[in-house]
Amino acid sequence: TKEYKFRVAIEAIREQKQVSQIADEFGVSASQVNTWKRQLLEQGPQVFSRKSENKEQALIEEQQELYRKVREQAVQIDWLKK
Repeated sequence: TKEYKFRVAIEAIREQKQVSQIADEFGVSASQVNTWKRQLLEQGPQVFSRKSENKEQALIEEQQELYRKVREQAVQIDWLKK
């Protein structure tokens, strides 16, 4: 899970243990620990950015509204054809 990966990456960032110890403790490979650590360090600032989430949510809502309108218009067209 994303929470599990986050915990492993945080543990690696703390550097209180060697990567091999962290890997053994969490049951993953050392290269995986390094990958998750690198990803967290690279993408960390995005955690505090809500703009992208808000934009995505707005796009999803707009898409749902458009689908609703298309369905409504399709029903009206079918009714007018009769």
